[in-house]
Amino acid sequence: MFDEQKRNDKKQYKRSGIAFSVLGAIAAVFLVTTVFQWQGISIDINTEKPTAQANELNLGKNQEEVTQAVNEASEAVVGISNVQNTGQGAKKAGTGSGVIYKEEGGKAFVATNHHVIENASELEVILSDGTKVKAELKGSDPLTDLAVLQIDSEHVQKVAELGKASDVEVGQTAIAIGNPLGMEFAGSVTKGIVSGLNRNIPVDINGDQQPDWQTEVLQTDAAINPGNSGGALINLQGEVIGINSMKIAKAEVEGIGFSIPMDVAKPVIEDLETNGEVERPYMGVSLQDLNQIPNPVLQRELGLPEEVTEGVLVQGVEKGSPADEAGLEKYDVITAIDGNEIESLISLRQYLYNQAQDGDTAELEVYRDGKPTTVQITLTSQ
Repeated sequence: MFDEQKRNDKKQYKRSGIAFSVLGAIAAVFLVTTVFQWQGISIDINTEKPTAQANELNLGKNQEEVTQAVNEASEAVVGISNVQNTGQGAKKAGTGSGVIYKEEGGKAFVATNHHVIENASELEVILSDGTKVKAELKGSDPLTDLAVLQIDSEHVQKVAELGKASDVEVGQTAIAIGNPLGMEFAGSVTKGIVSGLNRNIPVDINGDQQPDWQTEVLQTDAAINPGNSGGALINLQGEVIGINSMKIAKAEVEGIGFSIPMDVAKPVIEDLETNGEVERPYMGVSLQDLNQIPNPVLQRELGLPEEVTEGVLVQGVEKGSPADEAGLEKYDVITAIDGNEIESLISLRQYLYNQAQDGDTAELEVYRDGKPTTVQITLTSQ
């Protein structure tokens, strides 16, 4: 699952996801370093500084809060087993984690990562008491790395309380619950803080070594290891504030993990549960970032002015698509949509997926044969 050469050559954002149980399947070494950060302890009881006894009381209170939060949420965190058909028959490809977020009509719904269930022929959910139940995939979304499973609720004991990422602050306690390296370590808990908000991590979905999307995440130093993917990141109230997804995998880096905020995850999970997919506006074009093309080519072949260096080049138009009906042509260069500058394919997608809706009419600013023009396009869902 890990590419050793790439890991050594450059920084990678690796999904922490499926922990293989077969020897040799994980080509990485995890160094567990515990760092104790001692606070200054004063014995001068006549000052306003905290005494050793006060610090110990505060530490004990925090430990009690952590324990209560874990007790509140841990039964709603499950293991997920990914079974794939091979030439030699069905084989367990690995395990991940998930969060039971809803129970209704004799069914329970589990949120997890897309990469945890990817290419699965069969899926199995392992509840906190070890009970194994067959799971049905309701839908998954590679862009946000989220998926929803459905199971019978007969043995479900707990449904997670979902918090609001908008209430999360940098420095607050964050607790990760999941199954690192497989079910042998099921229900493992790691504690840290929220290290950053509104991080955007580039994601390569099609494997062409170019980012296709930027996933919005929370950053935490709570340990997130292979198998933790899809598990819960909770606050001291036991509320799920994020779905654990990935970490930075580099020898000189530790304590940088990422979780999909619940405010981002909730609408996606609802769409997957209801429709089996996330419906997004689409144009029906294949595109390339303008900054990947040498300037002399842009000016000689496309006739672009020297100052036009950002945008997307239309490489192809799907017949019968909104782009085709709007009159977009091959080699058009899109530089803005509804007055918003387009720097790259990612920025165009972010506008379409976050601000536009099915049925909207958008105005594109386009260069055609080196001359500026505008194109009106009516967006539809794919």
